[in-house]
Amino acid sequence: MKLQDFTTAREHLQKVLLPTHLIYSPIFSEESGNQIYIKPENLQKTGAFKIRGAYNKINKLTEEEKKRGVIASSAGNHAQGVAYAARELGIKAVIVMPKTTPLIKVQSTKKYGAEVVLYGDVYDDAYQKAKELEAQEGYVFVHPFDDIDVLEGQGTIALEILEEMPDAEVIVVPIGGGGLISGIAAAAKMIKPDIKIIGVEPSGAASATEALKKNKVVTLPEANTIADGTAVKRIGDLTFNCIKQYVDEVVTVDDYELTEAFLLLAEKHKIIAENSGILPLAALKKLSERGKKVVPVVSGGNIDVLMISSMINKGLISRDRIFNFAVSIPDRPGELAKITHIIADVGANIVKLAHNQFKNLSRFRDKEVLITVETNGTDHVQALVDAFAAKGYEVTAK
Repeated sequence: MKLQDFTTAREHLQKVLLPTHLIYSPIFSEESGNQIYIKPENLQKTGAFKIRGAYNKINKLTEEEKKRGVIASSAGNHAQGVAYAARELGIKAVIVMPKTTPLIKVQSTKKYGAEVVLYGDVYDDAYQKAKELEAQEGYVFVHPFDDIDVLEGQGTIALEILEEMPDAEVIVVPIGGGGLISGIAAAAKMIKPDIKIIGVEPSGAASATEALKKNKVVTLPEANTIADGTAVKRIGDLTFNCIKQYVDEVVTVDDYELTEAFLLLAEKHKIIAENSGILPLAALKKLSERGKKVVPVVSGGNIDVLMISSMINKGLISRDRIFNFAVSIPDRPGELAKITHIIADVGANIVKLAHNQFKNLSRFRDKEVLITVETNGTDHVQALVDAFAAKGYEVTAK
């Protein structure tokens, strides 16, 4: 790859991309001790960066290849990127998706004009079917990450970052298959060799971390993370070599750290992003750098509404804004009213309350009450527990 390849890709992409200007983040700056400028690719067309690599790949096909059409396997952002790019270039696109793909993603892919084939239960099944159709029908396969042309498209993000902020010192990038970080790292280092590139993986799918440890591409036994877009058991061979050459450091974050980052981004910036996209934000507190200009790439925003609800609820619980607990009370009239008064007196708000008269407790005539309340944080929860204790009740967190 040469710098000219990235600049040429950027010229071709200008007609289809939306500008995603850097956003200064006071809250993430304060948390990390650095100056944080978010690159919001979740606001890009199709809701993610994938349009860049897909369009560059398809645009570079020969006329003969374009007539054959393209095929890809994906359950998410790559599917929509390929479908959109093919439509813009007037080329037939076939996308093989697992049968378990959420309906909204299937519909979005169809909306961009692609023919969707539902096959198998997991991505690997869909991939094998796509390769089978490639051989049968003569389609051109568009790989989601292990392809030079795709890497060049993804690398245009680095050109935009360094054009807008030439003094950027660190770029933090999610890692799934490795295509995004490979393109960004290669392009950024060609422009500014001393810039630091840090990759972030979910701890439950750290395929790049394991590959770097063993100095070879390995296949993980499983990928278990809420960051489904980066739940990749094996990074690419091409991307592994790029990571070794251009990436300075790879860190991991767990699902709890992702939840906290999701909530902060939504609460402070009013921006929603998918779990894979916020990996760099979740890692900011782990960086050893201080006082640097750091650009985390928020790579995508295609997240299901039910997942948004789940993330918010989990985040509120982890912050002690929601408190679930159980308390045992004597099984006689008026006892339930007493505990609701205790809750009201400390200013907590009951969201849910259920009691079970038939659950055997240590004291035969007691019954268990399960309660969910809204609180204002850890101190408020402790005040609630103390108020119950002062009245002779024992609270058990659930």
